[in-house]
Amino acid sequence: MALAFVRTAVCIGLLSSSMSAFALPSFDQVHAHWRSSDWVLLARDGEPLQRTRIDNTERRGDWIALADVSPALRQAIVVSEDKRFYEHSGVDWRGAAGAAWANLWNTRTRGASTVTMQLTGLLDDDPQRSGQRSIVQKANQAVKALWLERTWRKDQILEAYLNLVPFRGETIGLSAISMTLFGKAPSGLDEREAAVAAALIRAPNAPYAKVSERACRILRDMQAAGQCANLGGFVQLAFARPAPASLSLASGDESLAPHFARRVAAEVHPLAGDRIASTLDANLQRFARDTLTRTLLELNARAHPRNVQDGAVVVLDNASGEVRAWVGSSGALSGARDVDAVLALRQAGSTLKPFLYAQAIDERRLTSASLLDDAPLDLAAGGGLYIPQNYDKDFKGWVSVRTALGSSLNVPAVRTLVMVTPHRFAKTLTELGLPLTQSGDYYGYSLALGSADVTLLALTNAYRALANGGLATPAADLPHRPVAQSGVRPNASPDANAPQQAEAKPAQRVFSADASFIITTVLSDNNARTRTFGFDSPLATRFFSAVKTGTSKDMRDNWTVGFTSRYTVGVWVGNADGTPMWDVSGVTGAAPVWAAIVGYLHRRLPSTPPAMPPGVIETRVTFENNTEPARNEWFVRGTETPRVELAANADDSARRISTRGAVRIGTPTDGTIFALDPDIPAARQRVSFERASGASTLSTWRLDGKTLGHAPRVPWLPWPGHHLLELVNADGSVADSVRFEVRGAVARTAQTPGAPKQPTQ
Repeated sequence: MALAFVRTAVCIGLLSSSMSAFALPSFDQVHAHWRSSDWVLLARDGEPLQRTRIDNTERRGDWIALADVSPALRQAIVVSEDKRFYEHSGVDWRGAAGAAWANLWNTRTRGASTVTMQLTGLLDDDPQRSGQRSIVQKANQAVKALWLERTWRKDQILEAYLNLVPFRGETIGLSAISMTLFGKAPSGLDEREAAVAAALIRAPNAPYAKVSERACRILRDMQAAGQCANLGGFVQLAFARPAPASLSLASGDESLAPHFARRVAAEVHPLAGDRIASTLDANLQRFARDTLTRTLLELNARAHPRNVQDGAVVVLDNASGEVRAWVGSSGALSGARDVDAVLALRQAGSTLKPFLYAQAIDERRLTSASLLDDAPLDLAAGGGLYIPQNYDKDFKGWVSVRTALGSSLNVPAVRTLVMVTPHRFAKTLTELGLPLTQSGDYYGYSLALGSADVTLLALTNAYRALANGGLATPAADLPHRPVAQSGVRPNASPDANAPQQAEAKPAQRVFSADASFIITTVLSDNNARTRTFGFDSPLATRFFSAVKTGTSKDMRDNWTVGFTSRYTVGVWVGNADGTPMWDVSGVTGAAPVWAAIVGYLHRRLPSTPPAMPPGVIETRVTFENNTEPARNEWFVRGTETPRVELAANADDSARRISTRGAVRIGTPTDGTIFALDPDIPAARQRVSFERASGASTLSTWRLDGKTLGHAPRVPWLPWPGHHLLELVNADGSVADSVRFEVRGAVARTAQTPGAPKQPTQ
């Protein structure tokens, strides 16, 4: 009688929903439309790097193939939900008859739903999938189940069911519940874990005592009753497990590139389920992260702690500018692990010196063989004197530009900036993409020693310009490159309002290929580094590399940035809160990390020096009084010399800055803007014109075509307008010139300096 009743109900269902049954999708369609609640950042080879949750309404992991589900879980699902799953054709007629008979007498409409029938409800997104259904609804479900069994295989039915079924709270699918409750992939679930997961299907939000009771019954059906011991405590601990911020990857490495993922998300705004392809190299990213962590642990060894907790690494491809590695923090070692140190502004230190000397060479002010005086120096700056010192508090006397840059001597760099001027140097740094927020005059001569704040990304990209022969790609374009490919969104129409990929700006020439090559020969010359770093340092690689270190004031920041023929690598170590490190120098902090990474990059890939440009000539050079050993040097064609000598009048009080002996203006610098103070009488305000330290007294000051005098320092009564200041040699030639502006409330009525005429408002 019960069986006849069931068949009657099915007939009613056939009449009411036979057409709707054929609206069910295919297995391939269901699989293709599955959307994880996260988006995933992929490496260049497709390996997942970082998973980030984006859908906060439901928690869904990746689609799990049945072959990746543990046998214990498959058994637990079958014994708890559908014992005759592999025997019936969608409807368990015996079970349905018994349930129907019970429903007649007990007015209950629940029971006898097979896995296939439950799946049809999930595919329909049935709002009553977790509630009670009428007999007609059950009959409709049975019809659809019969049809589904004819079009899907059993393994496809079970696989889809496990991925679509709700388990607990917001958790949907086996992947999510496995990671949330047990912290492991579905392939690793044992019998007890499988029974608990299966028990949640019938009562997803039940308290742990009821879940453990049902799980124990499932274990008995699985012939594993011994696993019931302490099951209540096990379930309670699983429920108390903190939910992870995101579902981990199959590899278990869920935080390989969190900072880079945030950067990418800000560019492309991914949707839930997207898989975004990047240019990161997964193995390199992992190696860089582990190397940074290991080095910081060694620096903080208990015997000699160095008080350094943070660090960052970025690796760029020289040719394309693509990011190969982006390690934004030291992870668990950091007190600010969410801060992306690749993009944090920090003081540059000596890492700006190569750009300064490259500009001086391009301006024909210096050659790599020019001699600079590494001796005490004081320069007027603001309300006092600027007195630069070297890292080791010592002075080396006359040194060549090659030695000064290679050994990172400070005083010669400041003397070079006096020639180049802070204004022009700051403009060059901005063209390289460094985020200077102030004009060169704001930084003054300290800009030679890296007083400006930069980011690791921008600084590394600026060194990439040297690697590319002086051609710079703005650092702002780099975040667009890694996200050129985004995950396919099945059956999704293009969104006209979605952010579009920005076109990369063309490369800009900042330095000549000649100056870039010469600076590269210095940065790759281990002999040039010996006065400061010795012969044996991490900077000396077994293959071609050009590298520079930098340490900011009070050892707050330590940098090592350099390039090979293929990659540019930048490393920063320090403390995110700005506290000083203890006895950490360029070769003990960031340099070991840098050396390990470039060694990894070129473990099988050769790195060769760049070819000499046609505008460069190689010449054998000797130095007067053996100031430095004779050697081959590289010059911009037309500036070469076989012998470098000190000027005839060089002494301790007045020495020429270079072998070419040009007279230079010390202050004001080119492009300076002076503002008259309205609270001070105009007649009592003065601007001072000063020659650079060591300049000849035979030169004459000339302002707007009028002679001012010969003194090293000349005060001038300022007058609003644009002015041209010149230093003129005895033969009438202009040795140096700068343009500056005076701003005030009056307008200039004459072009000649001197006594002011009646101003006009």
